[in-house]
Amino acid sequence: MELITILPWIQIAVSIALVVLILLQKNEGGLGGAFGGGDSGGAHYTKRGAEKILFNTTIILAVLFGVLAIVSLLLNA
Repeated sequence: MELITILPWIQIAVSIALVVLILLQKNEGGLGGAFGGGDSGGAHYTKRGAEKILFNTTIILAVLFGVLAIVSLLLNA
């Protein structure tokens, strides 16, 4: 199999995994926090354990998806 034929399937798998990981993450602030109306009160929140692994895996998959998109663009040009 060539990379050109398998690359779209890899992109689909990575994008599905990325969506699932994003949906599994805990919602922190809601819509009010996006506009500065959150009630943080100066408290600092750190991710630990499985939540940190989920967060880091999401970042890695997002970067991988971007790299795959660029590779796909370059191979099809």
